Amino acid sequence: MTLQFDTRPAAYAVMIREGKILLAYWKQDGKEGWTLPGGGLDLAEHPVDGCRREVFEETGYEAHIDRMLGIDVGHWPGDVRPDGSVRDFQALRLVYEATVVGGELTHEVDGSTTHAAWVPLDDVGKLNRVSLVDTALRLHRERPVNGKLD
Repeated sequence: MTLQFDTRPAAYAVMIREGKILLAYWKQDGKEGWTLPGGGLDLAEHPVDGCRREVFEETGYEAHIDRMLGIDVGHWPGDVRPDGSVRDFQALRLVYEATVVGGELTHEVDGSTTHAAWVPLDDVGKLNRVSLVDTALRLHRERPVNGKLD
């Protein structure tokens, strides 16, 4: 028997400048915490385009997607669906390094995030945050630069 589950592809940006990381505050279905700007891809949307769109929607910034840092998988046990079935949920999260190329910091309206902020990297460990933030920072630290690890 094959396990039935739903998969949602998503793309997120790690944007670091002057010792700070750009984070968005996520609040949905009674859960909340700081996360990376990004989110679910639209049907047939390229992940780079989706990442740019999500960064703009959640932060007001136009982003240049520099390169992929890695892929993370999230899993949540199933909930009862409207049709009575129960399926697990899996998120396939593509994590990119990105830079701001325009726009100004604004807050998302009627979305899953309430606001965004540049947070000092030294303060991230003190935040209520989703696990993706830690995973992304690890991927960012481990990326090769000119053939060497940072």
